[in-house]
Amino acid sequence: MGEAASERRPLVGVLAIQGDFEAHQRMLERAGADTRRVRTSRDLEGVDALVLPGGESTTITMGIERERLADPLRELLAAGLPCLATCAGMIVLDRDHLGVLDIRCRRNAFGRQVASFECELPVRGLAGGPLRAVFIRAPWVEEVGTGVEVLASVKGHPVAVRQGATVAIAFHPELTDDVRLHRQLVAAARKGAETGETSAHEGEPRRLGDGSQGERTAAVATDEEVRGR
Repeated sequence: MGEAASERRPLVGVLAIQGDFEAHQRMLERAGADTRRVRTSRDLEGVDALVLPGGESTTITMGIERERLADPLRELLAAGLPCLATCAGMIVLDRDHLGVLDIRCRRNAFGRQVASFECELPVRGLAGGPLRAVFIRAPWVEEVGTGVEVLASVKGHPVAVRQGATVAIAFHPELTDDVRLHRQLVAAARKGAETGETSAHEGEPRRLGDGSQGERTAAVATDEEVRGR
């Protein structure tokens, strides 16, 4: 499938229960992907990567439960599907919610809406220098498991982490013109398709519940690969 996979645009699902999913879709399309809004488990079929946008974590969690998306999401992410979770999306993946990431988040950690802020934030493994990070009622990570890599911190509090093929951040890259994090996700999705980790367009769905830690890590694009796209 090598040549066909390398030429096609990866398909990235964007959870569309709440939040600015349209802004994420625009960023992903700029980064070279096709997108699909995900509201039911059927919408997950054939995606090469996933974005969990910000919003209100309780509302998003209730929507996931209502649509019976919890188990399909857990299985896909455990199988190594590349994922970018932003703000409330990071909370949804923590120990107290879906349990995908071995972290515990503190909601509204920096304060309420009036305490929103922006800063220049260096992110480990991201080429091109610091990015402009927009924090709106943002969480931070209070507890980090041994298999979780901290990518960025503000005032000593982790605000970006990676575990396997999932990157979770406390800020909103979709509200800036910086497409690097979305491009990194698209590169990971493309790499997974090229190496057989995903088969969204080959008539054979990804096998849920499959994928070793080594396979999951292999699906994360390196910084050099992102620069080369």
